[in-house]
Amino acid sequence: MRLFMDVKSGDGRPEDRDGFRFRGGHLALDLAATLGARLKREPRELLETPADLDRWLVSSGLIERRPGVGGEDVALARELREAIYAIASGKGTGAARERLNAIAALPAARPRLTASGELARDGNARELLASIAREAVELFGSPERERVRNCEGEGCAILFLDLSRSGARRWCSMSGCGNRAKARAFRERGRGD
Repeated sequence: MRLFMDVKSGDGRPEDRDGFRFRGGHLALDLAATLGARLKREPRELLETPADLDRWLVSSGLIERRPGVGGEDVALARELREAIYAIASGKGTGAARERLNAIAALPAARPRLTASGELARDGNARELLASIAREAVELFGSPERERVRNCEGEGCAILFLDLSRSGARRWCSMSGCGNRAKARAFRERGRGD
């Protein structure tokens, strides 16, 4: 079961949903984006409360209904997020790897095929997080790990899986960071005349 999505697939879902950004092309990388403004002096915690994690799990498409998150689940989600970010950004320590492996070893959500042929998952928040951790292990343990990129947008810390044919994608989102970078370059060229 692969939880990543090709951002360019045109699945019709917006990249920004319910206060969260889903630009990573892989749910593990999208979870890492739940600490907003990570590179700034005061990052913005997007998973402050159980309701926030409930909302993220549904917005991510991982589950259809809010699983009823508790405070321990929020703490686990933050630990998983930081382990994923550390490993994906190349700053991973043995401790980050061990934490990721420990969460991946927990019982995972159960996949099922619906009558309409869609993938659905059943489980509580802890099991859903374990599913994300397992997918992160598979990503980081595969050749695809070489395609994990950090957005080149000014001040952006979003990680994404570059599934472009050339492997030269630079921004988490063409409509966000990409457009801002191109507009900035255009303004700078205009000043040079």
